[in-house]
Amino acid sequence: MPDTLAELEAGGGLAEAGSAGWPYAVAAGILGWVLDAFDFFVLIFLFDTLAAHFRVGKSAIVYSLTLTLAMRPLGALLFGALADRYGRKLPLIGCVIYFSAVTVLSGFAPNYLFFLAMRGLYGIGMGGYWGIGASYAMESAPRARRGLLSGVMQSGYPFGYLLAAVAMLTVAPAFGWRPLFVVGSGLAALIVVLTALAPESRSWQVHRPPSMGSMMRAATGHFGIFFYLLLVMTAMTCLSHGTQDLYPDFLQSIPALHGRKVLGLRMLFGIPILYNAGAILGALWFGALSERSGRRRSLIFAVLLALASIPAWAFGATMPALVLGSFFMQAGVQGAFGIIPAHLIELSPAAVRSLFPGFVYQLGVLLSSPAVSVEYALRDHLGYPRALAAFELCVIVSLLLLFGFGPERRGRDLLRREEA
Repeated sequence: MPDTLAELEAGGGLAEAGSAGWPYAVAAGILGWVLDAFDFFVLIFLFDTLAAHFRVGKSAIVYSLTLTLAMRPLGALLFGALADRYGRKLPLIGCVIYFSAVTVLSGFAPNYLFFLAMRGLYGIGMGGYWGIGASYAMESAPRARRGLLSGVMQSGYPFGYLLAAVAMLTVAPAFGWRPLFVVGSGLAALIVVLTALAPESRSWQVHRPPSMGSMMRAATGHFGIFFYLLLVMTAMTCLSHGTQDLYPDFLQSIPALHGRKVLGLRMLFGIPILYNAGAILGALWFGALSERSGRRRSLIFAVLLALASIPAWAFGATMPALVLGSFFMQAGVQGAFGIIPAHLIELSPAAVRSLFPGFVYQLGVLLSSPAVSVEYALRDHLGYPRALAAFELCVIVSLLLLFGFGPERRGRDLLRREEA
């Protein structure tokens, strides 16, 4: 396999069509994010079940979400550094095996403290996967399809959420809650196989740093873009988790919805299935749009859609209003997120294209990790609708300013000689 830019050029390695076998790499990145989301979101349907089982308050289970989010930057540093120094494939395989094993252990937790520890360790794996998966997928994909495939990758997150709701309807009634933390193991095995079949990233081969020291210099030499992207990802994570994590609990708090059904399913599951379908469509649509209209402009359009959805999403007085509000809210939220993989990879330094965007992403998650607890506390003072609406209004205004004045490098050639 060629290791230098000259050898790559001589062998046609800089072709825009993407490396042979690139669909395997992209599929591994997408499916890993689906699995990550599934393992995270099953928990939001189990607040009451786990609180009763471990004999703790519901707030203690909500706190485990915060701990998972807070541990993600550590994983981004660890696995991102390994991926930039030693290649994308082996660290990705190691990461998916690690977080799948920890997830299984959390399903067999004998007590709350053990469960909490496993969810914290899971956060390390969850944080490590995105940076590797995004860099591997975006570097392997043809440049002309980068925006669309960015949307496809990020749509894996709401798809994992949707699968968690489906599992609650199918697996949990038949087998109980513990198997929900085990069923993802089969997908983890598939990801390992796909990654083994995929080629190593040619962009990594071109820009591979000669040492850990050179990686650190590359990472610390771009403070301006690091700080900007950190603000973006902090706000984006507040937008995402602030509209998702407590929404099933919010729906259960509405007396008029008790006993109601959507698509023949209990409201608690029917509405999340519908709004995650909206999220998937939004990620695909806005990801593809960003290839034509630009990353920043498409991000602004997506966030404006979320803004317009707030009245029905938070204050809808009828079932149709809440369904439509949540559908278009998640279409906007995940539509914006659908652009993020391509946007961050294009703005990141070439030598640390796994570590840099992954750490920025997950550090933003850490800074935003109190968001769910803040919303839950605001609920006691403002009520659920006003708490959700006020919090997300502030977040959306911040994002409009960040995207309005921020940079972009749509269509950046990730193999350019001057990047080496």
